Amino acid sequence: MAGARWAVGAAVAVIGCAGMVALPAPAQSAPAGPSISRLQAEGSYLVDALGRKVLLHGVNNVDKQAPYIEPGDGFTLTDADATLLAGHGFNTVRLGVSFDGLMPTRGVVDTAYLDRIGSVIDTLAAHGIYTLLDNHQDGLSKIWGGNGFPEWSLRSRPAVWEPNPGFPLYYLMPSMNRGWDEVWDNSNGVLDYLGTALAALTAKVNGRAGVLGIELMNEPWPGSAFHTCFPNGCPGFDTKYQAAMQKLTDAVRARNTGIPVFWEPNVTWNETMPSNLGKNPPITSPGIVFAPHDYCIPSQLAIYLGLPEQLRGLCPVQQDKTWGNIDAFTHRTGIPTLVTEFGDGDATVLRNTLVRADERFIGWQYWHYASTFGPGAPKPDPFLGDIGRDLVRTYPRATAGTPGRFVFDSATGDFAYTYTPKPTSAPTEIYVSDLHYPNGYEVRVDGGTVTSAAGARIVTVEGNGSASVTVRINRPGSAGAKLVP
Repeated sequence: MAGARWAVGAAVAVIGCAGMVALPAPAQSAPAGPSISRLQAEGSYLVDALGRKVLLHGVNNVDKQAPYIEPGDGFTLTDADATLLAGHGFNTVRLGVSFDGLMPTRGVVDTAYLDRIGSVIDTLAAHGIYTLLDNHQDGLSKIWGGNGFPEWSLRSRPAVWEPNPGFPLYYLMPSMNRGWDEVWDNSNGVLDYLGTALAALTAKVNGRAGVLGIELMNEPWPGSAFHTCFPNGCPGFDTKYQAAMQKLTDAVRARNTGIPVFWEPNVTWNETMPSNLGKNPPITSPGIVFAPHDYCIPSQLAIYLGLPEQLRGLCPVQQDKTWGNIDAFTHRTGIPTLVTEFGDGDATVLRNTLVRADERFIGWQYWHYASTFGPGAPKPDPFLGDIGRDLVRTYPRATAGTPGRFVFDSATGDFAYTYTPKPTSAPTEIYVSDLHYPNGYEVRVDGGTVTSAAGARIVTVEGNGSASVTVRINRPGSAGAKLVP
């Protein structure tokens, strides 16, 4: 869960063709030349303008405090941050935007805020990084010590006698549940105003290729219907919730036709409840992307409530359930998935997510990264620790064909990937981690040809007409990763 505002605390490649070559690693450099085109949902993949299947690896940058996204505040991303992120292979940022910031006064959109958002998008795009606009809330509003919905948009207020236990337990407060009911019932026109605000945002960014899409609401809570979601999900609420998502989708598409729209399941998902989105009715609007989170409640309880860390031993079981729910949703709807939050400072939970995402060719956005180039001296690169060695991965960021299996061992740097090639106007691109190969790397391609220059951070591969292409990258002398069917 997006609870706190913090940053992640947590050698260059050489190429060969139909064989192996290992050379000393040249000086570190970022991936050559930004290449960015608008992405669209096509079946269960995100596809670029050249027809390639795109895999996204990135981070969150969510400013929850007014005045929001202020250049030079030590939190908002800068050109130097974009350089650092691109150098580590990240190609997406989930940028938090606030309804409270978009429309601080009823019916009046803050155009200066829109300008600041647009500036960050352009900065990231110049480095080949896609921005997902995330309408972020935690705790609904400042009324409850949270953020997101402006105070004018809701009538509910805590009673004098009502204790506020803070994040995350404040979601159980009767007054907050009444506030959420106002949202889903569109009381006071709150959904209408939100739709107007998000539509103004999408109109502002219309035509910017660097915009991945818009996520309509972070961690939506069912309100007073929450108890119906346990133990097997809440189809009744999800039907109402889907209608709200469709209403907001229609609002933003009226100002920005074709923008991918990301729907997150109601937040009982994080407690392993399945989503019923797309069951009744089915999802018929084009360009919808599923945006689940992958957190472990035992780990969250240890982090936020100080409960015993031994509870984290339950996390693999919970995360298997979560990913089973993702599989069921994908099978039912056939739409793409992007995990828009995971990690939250727990290295074991993070690793569980990364392995399961790789197995399914699903992208992700890590929680959380704030600028390391704010006031004062630059902070150390936060990706040089253990968490960074998991996050900074060798991976196929654009595939000219249909993805198959891929594996990456963060301990050894061994990478293997197989795909079915398809002729396109651009090659398959594989980002090679800048952290895992201090003495260069070896690359072997079966069924294709390496077309990138020696020392490139991005290995490019073109198929040679074979039924499949297999790419293996590893440290010199390593046996390499194995692809298990």
